[in-house]
Amino acid sequence: MKRTTLSLFAGATALAAVTGFAAVSAPGNTGSDTTEPAATLPVERTGLLCPAPSNSDLAETSYTSFTPVTEGADEKGTAALEAATAESEGEKDDKGEEKDDKGEESGDKADEPVVQPKEPGTPATGKTSGADTPALIGTATGSHAPGWTVQQTTEVAAGTGRGLLGLNCTAPDTEFWFPGASTAAGRTDYVHLTNPDDSAAVVDIELYGKDGALKSTVGEGITVPPNSSEALLLSTLSDVNEADVTVHVGVRSGRLGAAVQALDDKTGGDWLTAAADPASELVLPGIPEDATSVRLVLFTPGGSDADLKVRLASPSGLITPAGHETVHVKAGMTTGVDLGEITRGEAGSLVLTPTSGSVPVVAAVRVVRGKGGEQESAFIPASDPVAARATSADNRAKSTTLSIAAPDRAAKVKVTASSGTEGGTTATKTFTIKGGTTQNVEAPVPAGLEGTYALTVETVSGGPAYASRTLTGEDDDVASFTVQTLPDDRGMVSVPKAEEDLSVLQQ
Repeated sequence: MKRTTLSLFAGATALAAVTGFAAVSAPGNTGSDTTEPAATLPVERTGLLCPAPSNSDLAETSYTSFTPVTEGADEKGTAALEAATAESEGEKDDKGEEKDDKGEESGDKADEPVVQPKEPGTPATGKTSGADTPALIGTATGSHAPGWTVQQTTEVAAGTGRGLLGLNCTAPDTEFWFPGASTAAGRTDYVHLTNPDDSAAVVDIELYGKDGALKSTVGEGITVPPNSSEALLLSTLSDVNEADVTVHVGVRSGRLGAAVQALDDKTGGDWLTAAADPASELVLPGIPEDATSVRLVLFTPGGSDADLKVRLASPSGLITPAGHETVHVKAGMTTGVDLGEITRGEAGSLVLTPTSGSVPVVAAVRVVRGKGGEQESAFIPASDPVAARATSADNRAKSTTLSIAAPDRAAKVKVTASSGTEGGTTATKTFTIKGGTTQNVEAPVPAGLEGTYALTVETVSGGPAYASRTLTGEDDDVASFTVQTLPDDRGMVSVPKAEEDLSVLQQ
């Protein structure tokens, strides 16, 4: 029994170090606690999933891959992104070979990766165009795995969902919450599901409006084939028109990447990425200072109502917005609150805390910039803190705004700009963010920059720091933009000491 127990525990420890998707803690002694703290090691393998970027023929999409240099990581490694296209999807000729729209056999060009990741510390980029770009499945090992980040940025010149759409490609998981979606007229929202594995995944999709769950007969038991991606139009899952909808994606078997593409006839479109796990205290970092409209959408998945205090962490401290001091969220129902021009020309982050009790909530804001026919929209979900390190790829010298919030105590952070994709040398700055504030910091830019670059944020000391990056379009006359939050990059994993006392497992 002892040998079996040790083998099982060693296997669990190795799994944590290899996958980077879980932290393993050893059982403690039944007596006094004499165990040493777990070691923190770089992950040795990680995966990322990027949804199909657009169904518009006018779409121009860029992908930027970057892995920060991690001390203690394996000296060797690889990273690759491949199309998530199941073999059965391609149109075959008599010999079983795929053909393109013109009936010609697809050559090597179709098999070339859209971006070829480079060694850690050096960003790499690639571009595609049109509506036929597939979802991507990525895997990184060894030195390329810790903190691997891929940014997908799409520019759509006209039509529904025009503007700048961006997201950080995400790791596969089994549950996702998306407050801020919609089935209303004028909105065309799709939930994208990407399966990275060799076996089918089965998923349930639930929609919640202002009065509770929306009736649907097609949202249960959806099958996503192996190594493929599906885009489901929300309005086909329910015929109820709702301005504010919370989407819950629960995976019965397998694992998936999930994101909602929200396209609006009047205010453009962007990606709504999954909110942080339900919690009683939430931070939504980096609302643009020139936002002309901010709408907060909340949902509580439990059986109890939630009452939350609403505050804005501004550059000068925490502010309670007049008329929106608190918000009441009914159990199982989506609540939308129009906060207007809450930032009033200054950087800001929403801080939500319970007025009493502790009821888990998920939240996101829909932000609009510009006025009239030049309006564009983006989403900021509640985010986890930076923790040890977080990275934003695809930054541009005059179009990037880095926002950092310290809602509790002061936080000291280090920000490093990588070299450029086409040239330039790294640069680093350190910032101290006062407690209860949000600062749009003057992030470093690589000297002699050519191309785009990555920004890596590391917590040095103090309280938790939350960060987001706003990227604006190159046309000064159009308010196009996208915002990505920067939670911890999952580059390190906690591994228990092998010599810890396992006698408690022996029966």
